[in-house]
Amino acid sequence: MNAKYLKKSKQRKKYSKFSSASKNKGQFGRINFLASVFIIFIILIVARLFSLQVLQHSFYEALAEGQHAIYQKLFPERGEIFAQDHWSDKINTITTNIDLNLVYAIPTQIEDPEKVAEAIAPYLDLSVEDILPRLSKKDDVYEPLKHNVTDEKWEAIKALNLPGLDATEEMSRFYPEGESFSHVLGFVGYQDDQRVGQYGLEGYFNEELAGQQGFLKVEQDAAGRWITIGNKLLEEAQDGDDLVLTLDYSIQFYACEKLAEAVQRHGASEGTVIIMNPKTGAIITMCNAPTFDPNNYSQTEDISVFINSAVSDQYEPGSVFKSVTMAAALDTGKVGPNTTYDDEGQVKIGSYTIRNFDGKAYGTRTMTEVLENSLNTGAIFAVQQLGNESFYDYVQRFGFGTKTGIQLEGENPGDISSLSLNKDIYSATASYGQGIAITPLQLITAYSAIANGGKLMKPYLVDKVVKQNGFEVKSEPEMVRQVISAETARTLSAMLVSVVNKGHAKGAQVPGYFIAGKTGTAQVARKDGVGYESGRHNDTFVGFAPVDDPAFVVLTKINDPKDVSWAEGSAVPLFGEIGKFLLDYYQIPPDNVEE
Repeated sequence: MNAKYLKKSKQRKKYSKFSSASKNKGQFGRINFLASVFIIFIILIVARLFSLQVLQHSFYEALAEGQHAIYQKLFPERGEIFAQDHWSDKINTITTNIDLNLVYAIPTQIEDPEKVAEAIAPYLDLSVEDILPRLSKKDDVYEPLKHNVTDEKWEAIKALNLPGLDATEEMSRFYPEGESFSHVLGFVGYQDDQRVGQYGLEGYFNEELAGQQGFLKVEQDAAGRWITIGNKLLEEAQDGDDLVLTLDYSIQFYACEKLAEAVQRHGASEGTVIIMNPKTGAIITMCNAPTFDPNNYSQTEDISVFINSAVSDQYEPGSVFKSVTMAAALDTGKVGPNTTYDDEGQVKIGSYTIRNFDGKAYGTRTMTEVLENSLNTGAIFAVQQLGNESFYDYVQRFGFGTKTGIQLEGENPGDISSLSLNKDIYSATASYGQGIAITPLQLITAYSAIANGGKLMKPYLVDKVVKQNGFEVKSEPEMVRQVISAETARTLSAMLVSVVNKGHAKGAQVPGYFIAGKTGTAQVARKDGVGYESGRHNDTFVGFAPVDDPAFVVLTKINDPKDVSWAEGSAVPLFGEIGKFLLDYYQIPPDNVEE
């Protein structure tokens, strides 16, 4: 019995020991599980705190601050632009700022979008089709409709008592002289609801004119009111710089008005006038026709009119380029004013035959007569004496093939690449201004070098930049290089006087004065690059006066006139009008006392 009991007792102890071990093991597992859950929980809390306090600290700080602070952007005033007056220290405002209105809609408050659109369209100069989609955005609480709305028009809209319309005052760009300076100035438009200068000086000097935006940050109470004794952080806006231009207010008005009349009179597609001071490179006048009103640029149907052709139009200049050819040949001593050649009316270059503009043979002619009669064969003779490489070098030295660096957007470099090929035919055609492309600005700059004793000056439009603290950054005349000698310049100038007195530019004459200049009637290259347009031509004249001490150089260009066949009937008489005005305006005494 005892043995049996002892055996069972041992079995119970063994079972009890085993059962106790199993029980302890289960308890330990539960503890591990709970500990793991606790550790994971702690890790999640720490990670969340790290995210809130470190990774997203700035976001929540800004969110909290937004509930207790007001942040207000401070917008600078855009710099103004001024033109000069030769006879006084007065400067004329041609670009300024005025307060107008931005009219916007709150579509969530508009029950009948079509009715509202029809009512306000006339006041905003927009069509119903333009406005209706914006008013129909049912979930939208802010939809801009029109910038630069006058107070009168906004008051008229308010008088309609239509729900869902409002306006905020905004500073807008204003051009007091309308179209007169448009191609030089450009305009200020909107990109992503930000005001940005586009084209002209507005585009080129956008950063300087725009200034620097500032801000004001102040504390607010629960009702959203400023706490005047609270912390305040202010960074004032920095207004933009002002620009004082080299343009003369009175000359710009007169010359551009005469250009517009000429373009209309001749049924031309376009025209350009540039006036430059040859001694400094300062631009006195620059304009094109047709033009546009920068105050209402958005109403312009053909946006190509925004392009300033004076610096962007690359065209074949024609015979007006013969002065450049002759300058190079004279400067190297290869020809003189009285050097002669035998004109047979045509020249054979390889398989090509080149003729004079009228197909006539003029017999023995001097280099002066080549310019007077605008003989293609004579220009080819001059370039043949000079040589292709030397000719190409002089063309480059005069500034063709590269941008002048004027302070305007959209300047083109032209294209004289054919001359780099050193082919006789390319030099021959370029000698009389065909087969190469230049800009009007490059051409007048080259002629200014002839008028300025051979010194090529860099053209510029901005006389000075005036900072808001009154500090002025003055532009200084910059000589690019001495292209030809002073002696060559004097000789060529005398030859160009003969062109005006005896040649195809008699319409440029001003009684009592020696005027130097040259015409150019150029064929218009086809857009596909093959040959020329039938019956179309671009007419150019460049002249300067008085010859002994030139005060101005004028370029006149008329594109595709319909009523005349040569520049002497279009660009030349336009120069005559402008030249006479300038001589009177500058009160320059006559230098041709024999007349």
